[in-house]
Amino acid sequence: MSSKILIIGSGVIGLAIAVELQLRGAQVTLAGRDINGAATNAAAGMLAPGAEQIPAGSMQDLCRRSLYLYPEWTRKIEESTGENSGYWCCGILAPVFKELENSKKNIKSLETYHSTYQNLGVGKQSDDSGCWLNKEAIHQYQPGLSTEVIGGWWYPEDGQVDNRALAKALLTYSHSLGIDIKEGVIVEGIQQRQGKVTGIQTNIGTLSAEHYVLAAGAWSNQILPLPVNPRKGQMLSLRVPESITELPLNRVLFGENIYIVPRRDRRIILGATKEDVGFTPGNTPVGIQNLLQQAIRLYPQLKDYPIQELWWGFRPTTPDELPILGSSPCENLTLATGHHRNGILLAPITAKLIADSIWEEKSDPLLSDFHFSRFLERSSTNISMLTHPSNFSSNSAIADRQTTQYLEDSTLKIAGKTFQSRLMTGTGKYRSIEEMQQSVIASGCEIVTVAVRRVQTNAPGHEGLAEALDWEKIWMLPNTAGCKTAEEAVRVARLGREMAKLLGQEDNNFVKLEVIPDPKYLLPDPIGTLQAAEQLVKEGFAVLPYINADPMLAKHLEEAGCATVMPLAAPIGSGQGLQTIANIKIIIENAQVPVVVDAGIGLPSEAAQAMELGADALLINSAIALAQNSPAMAKAMKLAANAGRIAYLAGRMPIQTYAIASSPVSGRINE
Repeated sequence: MSSKILIIGSGVIGLAIAVELQLRGAQVTLAGRDINGAATNAAAGMLAPGAEQIPAGSMQDLCRRSLYLYPEWTRKIEESTGENSGYWCCGILAPVFKELENSKKNIKSLETYHSTYQNLGVGKQSDDSGCWLNKEAIHQYQPGLSTEVIGGWWYPEDGQVDNRALAKALLTYSHSLGIDIKEGVIVEGIQQRQGKVTGIQTNIGTLSAEHYVLAAGAWSNQILPLPVNPRKGQMLSLRVPESITELPLNRVLFGENIYIVPRRDRRIILGATKEDVGFTPGNTPVGIQNLLQQAIRLYPQLKDYPIQELWWGFRPTTPDELPILGSSPCENLTLATGHHRNGILLAPITAKLIADSIWEEKSDPLLSDFHFSRFLERSSTNISMLTHPSNFSSNSAIADRQTTQYLEDSTLKIAGKTFQSRLMTGTGKYRSIEEMQQSVIASGCEIVTVAVRRVQTNAPGHEGLAEALDWEKIWMLPNTAGCKTAEEAVRVARLGREMAKLLGQEDNNFVKLEVIPDPKYLLPDPIGTLQAAEQLVKEGFAVLPYINADPMLAKHLEEAGCATVMPLAAPIGSGQGLQTIANIKIIIENAQVPVVVDAGIGLPSEAAQAMELGADALLINSAIALAQNSPAMAKAMKLAANAGRIAYLAGRMPIQTYAIASSPVSGRINE
């Protein structure tokens, strides 16, 4: 049981968890950006597991458990604060237009109605969560609906809460309980050591606790490499004119592409668009026009109501649109994010389950279905066959052992970790994921570098990378490719470390540091690289910096605490071979850390030459990926790296300025 808890995220989910834990005796700090941009603000406050037609299973169970907590949960909040949360068990009506009458759902509904409840005009849905109303019944129950409505579903258990009022009441409750609330906080990184979080770096300094909760909504992906992306929603509100004495709507209308949520204070909320546009702010004419058209079609008299407010927000959405709840790769970090459009509905149950997990150390079985690991399931396709080592067996290892038994050689050690292979490869530029898999195996490499940004954006060639390689046998080397500044590189490095943890490498703190502002020649920035390296070393990273073949810079980086130096042989992807031999020799001579020659090698002969110079390892990607037969070239590079290393250890013959006969002069038979 941890007493000091830091919650990242000040939306309704974060506030609800904070209150629950503080009530149980914890000392809670809550740090958040800006509640006005969160999904809390963008929501309409519908509590609609029925109207949303959530399929039977874990998600429906989670939603209904939360729905049933709402009356008591909001009552306690209101009594403690004197503020109204706007909870209203008003029910939700889902009208159906004429053109939808022949849909599968409504055929079933109409058949049920006609056969069972024809005289009453009411039909019972098979799962007991809603009732079918025929045309006469629905228009009588809710006057003013469009004449195109031919019936609809009535969900009496569903309801609503005023999401803004709820957030305000929770904030008041939090203050009254003594929760330390820090607004305007931007998380810059998570400090970790040996599988535990030791602090949260922010724009206001480092925040520390015994246990941490990530409830940052759509911004979670900027802190950890979780599959949570922002889905923008535009909304607006109308106001019932004062000339209308009685509220025309007393229940939520849930249409095909629109919902209309009446409030008791005469506001009517219309929402919401669904846009995959990242964090693009603002309302757009087309978005608002679409909402108004759909709303007026469903409830025509809205056309005469004045517009009161326009706004937008960002839902935190996962690939399966289900939340991520429970433990994380760090033993003292709990996840509560990705609630998509059900964050308001799920606030009470999320708070209870997360508090049970942290404070009582009791995990509800339901949490297992929302664990982040569901996104890391191994593929059942031919990927597993392609990566299985038995498909690429050979006797080369035996031959290598027989050859090298006469040589004294140490294994490659980087930041205390030992590797047998001295060839590293990459994952980019391949024509297919299968070709990349085969090439990685053929190369015999144990370290594979991965561009964090390309994996995060699911760039072409990086889809399914988590499932494509056996990360129990291959050490991931996240790289900061695409970063133009030291600040960018540091942020991406932090994400890379979390990405490695999600793949099971909890002790992986490696990062290949690239700071490249030059788009034409792709030459690394020496100043930015050194600045980023110094910061990352402070944060406990094993830094492998990609640099120009600059002996002085290499020495500075070594003194800064870098685990290796990685001088380029030639510009990235050029295949020009060893163009910087003289400087690489100096770097090798002076270095007390491994020297990894990176970039520019195009042929196995050049790989062997680099190793003959005394390089400790090579990183080769383009020469393999862009070869006509990538797996064959990968094997050739493996053999070349081994040959070059053995040649270096064997020691080359002295270079002479004149010829020396191979055969001895003495002992010849005289003619």
